[in-house]
Amino acid sequence: MNIKTPENLYRTLTSIVLYTAGLVILLWFLFKILSVILLGVFAIVLGIIINAPVSKLEKKGLKRWLASLIVFSIIFGITILLGWMVVPHLSDQLDVLIGNVPKYYASISQFLDSILQKFPELRREINEGGMSLSSAMPSVGNTVLGIGNFSFSVLGGIFVFIVFVCMVVFFVGNPKPIIELYITVFPISQREKAENAIKHTSVMLVGWMKSNLIGGAIEAVLVYGFLTLMNVPGALVWAALAFFSELIPKIGFYIMAIPPTLVALSVSPATALWCLVFFLLLNEMVSDFLMPKLRSTTMNIHPMSSLFLLLAMGSAFGLTGALLATPLAAIIKAYYEEFYLRQFPTDPQLEKRSDEIIYN
Repeated sequence: MNIKTPENLYRTLTSIVLYTAGLVILLWFLFKILSVILLGVFAIVLGIIINAPVSKLEKKGLKRWLASLIVFSIIFGITILLGWMVVPHLSDQLDVLIGNVPKYYASISQFLDSILQKFPELRREINEGGMSLSSAMPSVGNTVLGIGNFSFSVLGGIFVFIVFVCMVVFFVGNPKPIIELYITVFPISQREKAENAIKHTSVMLVGWMKSNLIGGAIEAVLVYGFLTLMNVPGALVWAALAFFSELIPKIGFYIMAIPPTLVALSVSPATALWCLVFFLLLNEMVSDFLMPKLRSTTMNIHPMSSLFLLLAMGSAFGLTGALLATPLAAIIKAYYEEFYLRQFPTDPQLEKRSDEIIYN
């Protein structure tokens, strides 16, 4: 029978306190560097995507460094070319939009006032509640002041961007140590599954990026053409917003559609109505026809899963989390299928069972 002496008890309590303190410090440290961890995850996701064309060139006989140099040169070259062509016009249109904010605000306020004049009971209820239309809408001064208060360090942002690019470049240039580290995390009996899961993830991520680039480009061209035809200010700005909206599934439609529709409302109510109809039709065409075709061979993720992860990641980590929602869904799907579903034999009655539950 082991009897704990005061000395042994003291050692046990000391160990518990030290382990607890170490765990608390570790959790605190992870919480403090959470943004860095997300940045690293995003760099790995982007590195996996860029690795696909680099690996293809390497298989054709090129050295890894040369293949990486070619791919990154193409990426940076296209980026610089687009920046040289688009940024000056984009900047001019942004200046015009910002300068006309009071005009847009006044125009929208007048339109809403004219609507309320047709519904005197609603206006009476608003006035009796001690609330006016102008007070319900944020003032231009407060809006501009709020935007002005959002400041950031330019040097810090440049430093983070350089470090991020370096992480992607180093991962693509020499991914073997990182991949080996990943594989050795798993026991030998599970390493084949880990290999298959990361391969499946890579295929889905590459397909996700390809579909986003194609779908975003088509949306940007259509948005720019339509808004230019309708004489809506800032057509190039809204086209650029449409191009990046596909990176945020489902919610990206509202980010793409609401700002130009509000600006169109300052032109005329009819213009705003046509813009709203256009964006609704564009969303139906892209979401229900184009994007499923583009992603059918690579990603088969239910929209509910994507939206849940979008809300969860967005609530927890903001814009960075929202951008990582779809890649995270691909990762979860790949590992769920490889490590869990493959344990069970295929159920030939699965579709029938599902139909019986749905149509019972």
